[in-house]
Amino acid sequence: MRAVLFVLLALVAIPVHAQGANAVALKDLARVAGVRENPLTGYGLVFGLSGSGDSARNRATLQSVANTLRTYGVNVALDDLASRNVAAVIVTAKLPAFAEPGQTLDVQVASSGDARSLTGGTLLLTPLSGPDGRVYAIAQGSISVGGYQFEALTASVQKNHPTVGVIPAGATVEQSPPLQVGGDGRQLSILLNQPDFTLANRIVQALQASLPGIDVHAEHAGKVSVRFAAPPTNLVAEIARIENVAVQPVRKARVVVNERTGTVVAGGDVRLGRVSVSQGELRVEIATEYRVSQPEGVVLRQADGIRTAIVPESRIEAKEGPAPLVNVPEGATVSDLIAALRGIRLPTRDVIAVLQSIKAAGALDGELVIQ
Repeated sequence: MRAVLFVLLALVAIPVHAQGANAVALKDLARVAGVRENPLTGYGLVFGLSGSGDSARNRATLQSVANTLRTYGVNVALDDLASRNVAAVIVTAKLPAFAEPGQTLDVQVASSGDARSLTGGTLLLTPLSGPDGRVYAIAQGSISVGGYQFEALTASVQKNHPTVGVIPAGATVEQSPPLQVGGDGRQLSILLNQPDFTLANRIVQALQASLPGIDVHAEHAGKVSVRFAAPPTNLVAEIARIENVAVQPVRKARVVVNERTGTVVAGGDVRLGRVSVSQGELRVEIATEYRVSQPEGVVLRQADGIRTAIVPESRIEAKEGPAPLVNVPEGATVSDLIAALRGIRLPTRDVIAVLQSIKAAGALDGELVIQ
């Protein structure tokens, strides 16, 4: 009797587990408003280049070098600066949410002048500011460039982009970014990564079922508001509870086509209506032959205007082979169609054209995105 009861309980538990098998945490589908990365930018100078820096045509670089030397008590005129060992660069970084002073950040460096390479250079102390104009970090260090460039009189060799580099942990946070959770702490706004009415409604239902006693409603397809009855004593714990609620995601029927690389990516939910695809090959051959026409029994003299003539003869032949036919049944997937088209050895470019034609015919139940 106990064995039978155990089997029955196991059978009852299977549908519950299967139902939540595809559920994901809310933090994978949305984020709390105010919790995001903040872009930082700055203008700096890279020293120590081996003759691959900016030329004298970049007056801004020369002015920056003169201003930098002036801060160290060295006064030089712009006309006295002729070294190509310095390059002006734009420095960027991303300040994560809740970053504290002393935390290090990775830095990206890109040349803003006509420097040929940043290999072997060192970035001088550069302040990094946010969109509000405040300095949140400072950057400095040796640049790592994943490429090279060598030049000679009549030849050059280049790999990747030597004018772009990174400085791992090259910036230090000086002040924390502001976090705006919203209001007096009693309300949170959850922003969906991809706005969708169905997903917003599922998030509301999941939060109401998992966290009773809070007011949850969807303001629109991309925003869900959560309001507590009283300000929580531990806001971090409440946010952790909310972002770990399991939500059933919405899988959009979408086919992404990249014409440049010939890549086709389709979701498993994309279905096709009943459709027939016929692809024929038409070959046109044009051949031209040149024949010489010369009068017989006539002595050619330039004064008489008689001369040898070259007469072209063109021949055009059109050959059209049998058009292979592919029938796709109702409810087939895009992968089934591509496998069938591969069976008739259809090139990737033609596969993309077939998908576009099927979408125009109304037999593709989904969105076709062409990049």
